Amino acid sequence: MKIALVGYGKMGHMIESCAKSLGHEVVATIDVMAEDASVIVKSGDVKAVADAVKNSGADGVIEFSHPSAVMGNLKALIPLRIPVVVGTTGWGDKEEEIEDLCKSTGGTVMRSSNFSIGVNMFYKIVEEAAKIMAEYSEYDVAIWEAHHNQKVDSPSGTALEVARRVMSGNKTKTEMVFDAFHDRPKPEQLHVSSTRVGFVPGTHTVFFDSPADEIEVTHRARNREGLARGSVVALEKLVEKLSSGSLKAGNLYGMSDLF
Repeated sequence: MKIALVGYGKMGHMIESCAKSLGHEVVATIDVMAEDASVIVKSGDVKAVADAVKNSGADGVIEFSHPSAVMGNLKALIPLRIPVVVGTTGWGDKEEEIEDLCKSTGGTVMRSSNFSIGVNMFYKIVEEAAKIMAEYSEYDVAIWEAHHNQKVDSPSGTALEVARRVMSGNKTKTEMVFDAFHDRPKPEQLHVSSTRVGFVPGTHTVFFDSPADEIEVTHRARNREGLARGSVVALEKLVEKLSSGSLKAGNLYGMSDLF
């Protein structure tokens, strides 16, 4: 498969390495500042991004750029009708807009806050644990995540998905709170706290706490390789399922549609 990468920072380089190790060809690396990118575009020039992808002959695109650029990139790439896997976070409130664009143009997007296979298994474990623990009212629940100090969004997209899974399992939690508390939290509030420090690749912990004991469920990434490799596998599966007809073009998909 021929793959174009939009965003060629640390993650883009790792995705390129993983793609090549899986037997794929990276036909374009597109970035606004990476000196070793095959195509350097001006910030905000989404037409140049789309032209570079189109001219590369790519069968699929992996987008890992920046929260400030992702919407412009997607709006330019979707009409090309080349399958796009997007790992950039920070645009969750615009998903309906992207879904409408996919339907109107016939383009296809696969999005996830985290493409790591381990993280997606962690989601399932957390949801089931929340469902089990919800039967015992003495156990409260909270979420904490930590990432490196270069990460620009907070909380992480992964933490938000973990929170959604907790709330799916525990119906008593109906409101996420990201800021510090200045009063006692209400029973329906789910606290999602974040730390940005050093070089942490990503740690997510769910706490179930009672007067007698505490249970912690944690996913701790050793590096970004799992996320990078997972995004390539997601593109493989997306292209495969579109070709077989098990998924239809013109839609916005998530990891649950692949696995």
